[in-house]
Amino acid sequence: MSTNLNPEAEFAYGTGQINPVKALSPGLIYDVEENDYVKFLCGQGYDTKRLRIITGDKSSCSSSDEIIGSARDLNYPAFALSVSPSESINHVFSRTVTNVGSSNSTYKANLTTPDGLKITVKPSILSFNSVRQKLSYELKVLGTVDTFVVSASLVWDDGTFQVRSPIAIYLEY
Repeated sequence: MSTNLNPEAEFAYGTGQINPVKALSPGLIYDVEENDYVKFLCGQGYDTKRLRIITGDKSSCSSSDEIIGSARDLNYPAFALSVSPSESINHVFSRTVTNVGSSNSTYKANLTTPDGLKITVKPSILSFNSVRQKLSYELKVLGTVDTFVVSASLVWDDGTFQVRSPIAIYLEY
C-alpha cells in the first residue's frame, strides 16, 4: 500500500484501519443528508425524471435550489482534487462537523503536508459547547504537484478523539 510502489494505493485504503469499538464513539461526524445528494445529482445534469428513478420519491431539481457541482463539494471527511499537470492549485474546501463526543471539547487541527503544497485550516481550533453542535471550517490547498498523486491528512484532535481526513491531490491527463 505504498504510493512509492503503487501511486494508486492512496485510493485503496481510505482513512485507515477500521476499529469497530472506536467507530461507536467517533468524536466528530460529517453529516450528509439525502437532500445534499439530490443537489449533487441536479448539479450533474439530472432531470426530474431521472432523479425520481434514483430517489423513489417526488424529488425535483428547482432553479431556486443550491446545486452541488462536484463530489468534492459534498460534506465528506475526505478531500480529493484532480488537477492538470503543472496547474497552480488554489482550492478551498468547506466542511461542517457535528460533535458527538464530549459536550465541552476543543479540537485542534494537525496537518501533514507534502513538499510543494501549502495546506491551511481556518479556523484551526473548533470549540464545542454541546453534543450535536455543528461547526464549519475551510481547508485551503495551494501549490503544484508533479507526481501522479500526493497525499496529506488533517487530524482533528481533542486529546481523546482523533478524527482523520485523508487529502489526495492527483493529476488528470
